Amino acid sequence: MGVENDLGQAPAVNATGHLVFATANNLLQHWANTRYRIGHTIVSGTIPVGTLLYHGSITGPHIPTALDWVSVEPDHSMIFCHGSIETGCWHLTLTVTRPMKVLYFDGSSAVKIPEGTMDTQDLVAWSEMKPEWTENEEQRIIDLCKWGQKYGLNGFVRMEINFEIMICDFTSHMEVVSFLNLENTRFKHSPPTDLPEDPTTEYQIFELMHCASLREIYPGETRIILDFSGLISFYDTTLVPSLVPHRTGLERWDHRISGISSEDIERVQERLDQVLIQPSVTTSSIDWKTVLRVVVDRYASRLEMMQYLLNMTLDDRSIFNHARQVQRRLRTVLLPYTLFAVIPPNTSITANTTNSWAVPVFRECATSHTASIEAHETTLTPSEYLLLQAVRETTREICRVTTKMWASGLIVGVDPFYPPEGRPEADHIHTLMGEWKEDMTQLISWLDWSVWVKCQPACGIEEMCYLPTWPLGFPSNAPLLQTRWDGASLWPDPNNGEWKRPQPKCIRRLEPYDF
Repeated sequence: MGVENDLGQAPAVNATGHLVFATANNLLQHWANTRYRIGHTIVSGTIPVGTLLYHGSITGPHIPTALDWVSVEPDHSMIFCHGSIETGCWHLTLTVTRPMKVLYFDGSSAVKIPEGTMDTQDLVAWSEMKPEWTENEEQRIIDLCKWGQKYGLNGFVRMEINFEIMICDFTSHMEVVSFLNLENTRFKHSPPTDLPEDPTTEYQIFELMHCASLREIYPGETRIILDFSGLISFYDTTLVPSLVPHRTGLERWDHRISGISSEDIERVQERLDQVLIQPSVTTSSIDWKTVLRVVVDRYASRLEMMQYLLNMTLDDRSIFNHARQVQRRLRTVLLPYTLFAVIPPNTSITANTTNSWAVPVFRECATSHTASIEAHETTLTPSEYLLLQAVRETTREICRVTTKMWASGLIVGVDPFYPPEGRPEADHIHTLMGEWKEDMTQLISWLDWSVWVKCQPACGIEEMCYLPTWPLGFPSNAPLLQTRWDGASLWPDPNNGEWKRPQPKCIRRLEPYDF
């Protein structure tokens, strides 16, 4: 039986299509990559001509000539603009003069903790993970840029509080717009994990957080154009099979690159070599960013509303009309795929149990976003084929669950298009609603889209929704310098803290702040 012919066939436990889908859809979005800090994707990209980049000078009136960092927002670079009150500080604005070829590491890849945020960079720079070099940024940029020379890479994109770019040569592909001697920021420089205490620094830190929130969700950071046709995912089980057993039974927060075999490291490096040598243009011309987003836009809000309705507590008097509300929304999701010839049977007990009569609806829904791409499958790169598989697996499960729920509702008698002769018994509807709730809860948990992670209730006008973001308030690395490499964890008990499993909360936009 084909994968679109069985409404009872759930995804395999170790399936990763939905993880490839979610990570690819979340690239360059601050919110999702703050929530799941340990990146699993490497993808090349281009910074277009005319893009402004910023650099705060730590050492005075000296423009960098070789390796250094730039920010995509002046609010971010200003915290590195050092100088005394008497002399001020120097702030550099650059513009891109030729398209810059960059490599992007997803997740919170500039966060300096030994818990995996820099794993993918380590593999590129050193062919192994070096947690003892977490804070050895100078060696990291030297070795990454040396490695990237043969591919013509101009920089590497990472994210912490905001997006930053490690620039390999300040004299190439950029020119100076301004190099200004500015008023001192009066920013008090202390260990990054310390929360600011003086009002000026506290305000500047908040504004930096607020600035980053502008890139939280889709479309994210638009000044970096990614080439999805060369995307490399560590959730690709064909490319990196050795990580499959290391993820078994773990929550998404705990997925790591550590445990990868030497053979898989070599295979990833070979794939990187292939995608960086080829021209940075999608062979198929498919806009994968939009393909992924269309799926999220079509289903996210509707699934969320159904989950909300199914979580209500109902009595016998209201449950019938309530079930009809859910059924209407299921029908809306499936309406473009509900064939005229699909008629539920009245006598077949087996058909009613398996809902096999609804399989044509399931099949049309499950293939709707991929059938046209599959027709030209031979033109796809390996990365594009991976993305196709991810969309196919994700939409298949959405359509399987919603078709199964819709068919069950129709058989029980809560579908307004097929009203029963008599109202169904309340016990039957309660059973149906319980099954629906379980199905929808499992589906949303499996998809795990960051669009559903938000402050509830919504924040007021004087607040913003916030995920705990390194380094603000994080446990300091200093006491762990001697012990962190012996297997001791940086994190406190996740049940008593919010660092490893960040949850959204409202924080004030006005003084007093409450990170």
